[in-house]
Amino acid sequence: MCSLALFPPPLPSGQTTLCESNNQLLSGTNTEDRLKQESSPLSLYFPRESLKLHSRTESSSKAAFLDHSETLWMRSAAAWRDGGFTGLLNEITNSHTEVPKWLSVSSGCILALLRRVSSFHGSLFPHLTLSSEDMIAEFSQVLNWSDCVVRAFAWHPHTDKFAVVLLDDSIKIYNPKSATTPTLKHRLQRSVAAVQWKPLCASALAVACQNCLLIWHVDPCSLSTRPSSGCAQVLSHPGHSPVTSITWSPSGSLLVSASPVDTAMIVWDVAAESCVPLQRVGGGGVTFLSWSPDGSHVLASTPSALFRVWETRMWTCERWPCVKGRCQSGCWSPDGSRLLFTVQGEAVIYGLTFTDTPGVPTCTSKGPQAAAVVADLSETTFNTPDGDIIVGGEIQSLAWDPRGERLAVLLKGLAQFFFSSPFMSISVLHRFYF
Repeated sequence: MCSLALFPPPLPSGQTTLCESNNQLLSGTNTEDRLKQESSPLSLYFPRESLKLHSRTESSSKAAFLDHSETLWMRSAAAWRDGGFTGLLNEITNSHTEVPKWLSVSSGCILALLRRVSSFHGSLFPHLTLSSEDMIAEFSQVLNWSDCVVRAFAWHPHTDKFAVVLLDDSIKIYNPKSATTPTLKHRLQRSVAAVQWKPLCASALAVACQNCLLIWHVDPCSLSTRPSSGCAQVLSHPGHSPVTSITWSPSGSLLVSASPVDTAMIVWDVAAESCVPLQRVGGGGVTFLSWSPDGSHVLASTPSALFRVWETRMWTCERWPCVKGRCQSGCWSPDGSRLLFTVQGEAVIYGLTFTDTPGVPTCTSKGPQAAAVVADLSETTFNTPDGDIIVGGEIQSLAWDPRGERLAVLLKGLAQFFFSSPFMSISVLHRFYF
């Protein structure tokens, strides 16, 4: 079993890991050290002051316009569009002078009943009482998403470029071989939780937003730094927001999205702009998705102490309960035969091994229907010239490299270190096997 005790001690104060060369991590203290390296890494800096946040939400923008009289039908149509059935009932209830008394009273009773049911449902699944932004922050794979300057990041699977989502929900695309840095902005691009490039395609980028999905089509040969909103394809489904996770199939033909308020994960045919909800009872929603590289399985986490593994041939799933908390993150081996996952509140990594038959998982050490502990990242004290440094703790997210040689682990770390310093702990396990 791997543990942090096998790792070398952290770098001294002022040292920063710059890059990897000949299987060694190289460090330095300043820009001059970076220039000495054979391959100087691209250095990006995003001043918080330069990022302009949204001044107000769309729902409050009507306060900027003068009041004008609207008929009941116009107000009802607007309430239905903005708030659905509940918004319509609320509008009818408040318009008691314009509607028959029996209609106003009936709407009020139905609205009260719906609120009681919603309150009871919220007691079963407390995350449903959170606002959209708080819900995204709770289930994001990024530490401190609400206040983090970089909210999401995605490497392109086939070329040297990546997308960065900033605090103001703008997306910048960087390519070290190009002097042009496109910036993607859209009126619906709010509270971005995740981005992912489409496999086998140079231009398509999927974006998980608060109320929809955006599929940007950015020509890599274009010299434009501000692609128009017409380059973005909008996908939405009723009751499926906020979107907190997305994953492409390895062929790029399908896209799956998840929302903590929707018990169904949505499988999209992006080209046809059609979708199929895959719904199961239990869990209270879907928070995180990961499609195996061989295309045979999809990991779907829920806000509750269970997750599902779907096989994509017949689209059936198996439930895997967790003892303590929800499944926080997960990743697949390059051949799709092994799944690593973490549980909220724990400092260990679990592993599952899948057989050649889709949907029949077995474990390498504990027999079928059980997960094995493959790494223990509990807090470990390292003696350094700067004093004792504690590293380890609860795990935020995982990433397994395409060659299967390294596993990157993002740690939440200790609260006093997290809030007093701007860095985040990342462990890299070399030659990771189980």
